[in-house]
Amino acid sequence: MLLKISQILDAAGLARARELLAIAPWADGRTTAGRQAAQVKNNEQLQPGSEQHRELQALVLQALEKHPLFFSATLPKRVLPPLFNRYSGATNAYGSHVDQAVRYLPGGVQRVRTDVSCTLFLSEPADYDGGELVIADTFGEQRVKLAAGDLVVYPGSSVHRVEAVTRGARLASFFWIESMVRSDEQRRLLYEMDMSLMKLRGEWGETDELVQLTGTYHNLLRMWADT
Repeated sequence: MLLKISQILDAAGLARARELLAIAPWADGRTTAGRQAAQVKNNEQLQPGSEQHRELQALVLQALEKHPLFFSATLPKRVLPPLFNRYSGATNAYGSHVDQAVRYLPGGVQRVRTDVSCTLFLSEPADYDGGELVIADTFGEQRVKLAAGDLVVYPGSSVHRVEAVTRGARLASFFWIESMVRSDEQRRLLYEMDMSLMKLRGEWGETDELVQLTGTYHNLLRMWADT
């Protein structure tokens, strides 16, 4: 499921993120790529362990925790700590690749399956040319370039790329999620049911039928979830 979620970060959060990114130490983005991806990756990445990196991670994670649509769409079991990248100048693109299926939490002990890939845009579209995130899915290529503070989530199994930035700088956060529900198809069904339940509840209130359907949602989640 490819889904765009608006306003993960509000104006205050975006302003603070940009302050931190302006003074943050950047490094070669290939250091965190797998063997295949490193051959086509040409960007900069915020240096892990820096003070700015830690504050930015906390800022994004706190925003995600407050967003009900994000939870409904991804049903997170584990969220890998967000990373941050910059595309500009000579380091301006990332060729077609697939994300690693398994990554390690900081410390290299606990493994996380990357069911869902996420990109949180931190630059306004008018601030740069190019830089579209191009995701291949069952309906063809989807070109994504969102407003600052907006997030796109998509299956970690997708082939994707970032087009060359020809003007300005594209700043973003990216991270992965191991979902309680491993199947993308099952997550989609649960998300669509949850959205319909919320809409019907707003129109009709808590009817007996809605109570039954809500029970069906939770029973399906209980059947499919791995916690």
